[in-house]
Amino acid sequence: MGASPSRWKQRRERRKLTSRRANPDGTMSLKDHLYDLRHRLGLALLIIAGGALFGFFWWELHILGLPSLGDIVVAPYCGIPVEQRLTQGGQGCQLLQTQPFEVFMIRLKVGAGAGMALTAPLWLYQVWRFIAPGLYAKERKFALSFVACASVLFVAGATLAFYVVPQGLSVLVGFGDEKFITALTAGEYISFVMALLLIFGVSFELPLIVVMLNLVGVLTYDKLRRWRRGIVFALFIFAAVATPGTDPISMVALAVALTLLFELAIQIARIHDKRAARKRKAEGWDDLADDEASPFDYTPSGVDGSDPSEEPASVAPEEPHRVRYDDAT
Repeated sequence: MGASPSRWKQRRERRKLTSRRANPDGTMSLKDHLYDLRHRLGLALLIIAGGALFGFFWWELHILGLPSLGDIVVAPYCGIPVEQRLTQGGQGCQLLQTQPFEVFMIRLKVGAGAGMALTAPLWLYQVWRFIAPGLYAKERKFALSFVACASVLFVAGATLAFYVVPQGLSVLVGFGDEKFITALTAGEYISFVMALLLIFGVSFELPLIVVMLNLVGVLTYDKLRRWRRGIVFALFIFAAVATPGTDPISMVALAVALTLLFELAIQIARIHDKRAARKRKAEGWDDLADDEASPFDYTPSGVDGSDPSEEPASVAPEEPHRVRYDDAT
């Protein structure tokens, strides 16, 4: 049975509430907010489920000539020299399964992660559609720039981690001096790789936070310049603590990358502070005395931004006629 016409009408009305054209000020009741939240969460979960299903089948499929998801995940392990890892019958590099259904759970977990990454623009758009009606145009532009930069930085960090894993594993297995052979279990290896990708991706967001704090006036370039040595030292300590492995390759790679990004953030803060100083000087803010009033424009404006002096004067409502009674009556 299809939905009734009244139900379709209600859905159209709710859809209009989230439209910026039909509802420019974004006013909604609490009930409408809850309905919209349920709708957006449902769509986001459906998109994530579809991406996880795609990632599950991509594990063994070569789509459009691209490597399968399983080949991509196992590639860092295959970077270990052949004489230092376990091989069976010349089958190349294979991980070790030690528990029943371990491969199925790993395939499901990796497929879900890859599906969420591939479908991120779609389900993030649903989150954006829920938040956007309550933001001004300047705030929406600011939020879009922040999300775009954060996405690029996360992908860059995860990509660096993916190329660092083979070198880190080669260093770790090299300490055995050919007296040991490496046979990594599938669960531990996948957990190590995914944790490294996540840590590198999230760590690359730290310089962006510094830039955002500078834009809102919390951190200035002078403070960042004075704290530069301490920040670099703290970054190396953070890299040593945050990386899940004990290999020096991943620690140094993360610390050096974060140092370069923080230096870029400091230079962005320097340019922003110079522009803000020039703007303040042009407006005469720095030349004001301590007891001098700020040159604000106190002229009131109309609701639509027009000059209230040009609007017709409002007529005061007449008071209702009062009936006066004589005391004698």
